Amino acid sequence: MYSISEKINITGKALVEKNTFINDEALPSAKTTFICCSCGNKNTLKIAPYESGFPILQVYNEDKVLSKNELLQHGIVNGTSQSMFHFGELTVNNLPTLYFGVDCSSCHSNYICVFSYGEKQPGLMMLNISGVWKYE
Repeated sequence: MYSISEKINITGKALVEKNTFINDEALPSAKTTFICCSCGNKNTLKIAPYESGFPILQVYNEDKVLSKNELLQHGIVNGTSQSMFHFGELTVNNLPTLYFGVDCSSCHSNYICVFSYGEKQPGLMMLNISGVWKYE
């Protein structure tokens, strides 16, 4: 798991086994798999709430890694509703949104994983993986 600081180009979306975790399903960490677009290897993803990831703002701030338009076009994030704008201009499900870089354990292709975690409504904690995208 690493942050991405250089400009990237999205080339495909990996198949993620499970992308929504509710309440205790996400604790102490959410575990799922994704299939590599290049070699077909099944890779494990482990996301620990409040420990994993970096703010998605780092990706689109000054178009440093990806532009807002690229994030929206690939369906990685959505525009945030006005009532939740304090979470940032772009989010997944209007919740605090994070990302991290991950590599295929077999062919070492590069991927970016984007997810959100937070209280969707009182008593409903939700971790939602927007997806895992291959990049160059």
